[in-house]
Amino acid sequence: MSEIAAVGAIAVTDGALLLVRRGRPPDVGTWSVPGGRVEPGETDEAAVVREMLEETGLHVRVERMVGEVVRPGPGDVVYRIRDYLVDVVAGVPAAGDDAAAVEWVRFADLANRELTGGLVDALRSWAVLP
Repeated sequence: MSEIAAVGAIAVTDGALLLVRRGRPPDVGTWSVPGGRVEPGETDEAAVVREMLEETGLHVRVERMVGEVVRPGPGDVVYRIRDYLVDVVAGVPAAGDDAAAVEWVRFADLANRELTGGLVDALRSWAVLP
């Protein structure tokens, strides 16, 4: 089994979480935090900044790592995803790269979205969501 390093970016403001609707596998059509693979030689922080810009058009400052999850991928692959809290510093949200849509979703409305498995539980366990 091979392991792939990945990152996720968690942006929260005024009781809302920034989510992207996945446009490619795995979990096409579900909503999740922006993120993706860490490229060879790239730091987690640089990957978070790059992925946020590619998927959402937003420039961010990385605050801190809040948690890690391991998710199965296609074939014999496992993604080790380190999730970071970020602060949006510039830009207007616009879906790009492999994101089909990008949206600020109020915490109260998360239950009405088809989210990637375990997202809300992980965010609550890391005290990101109430």
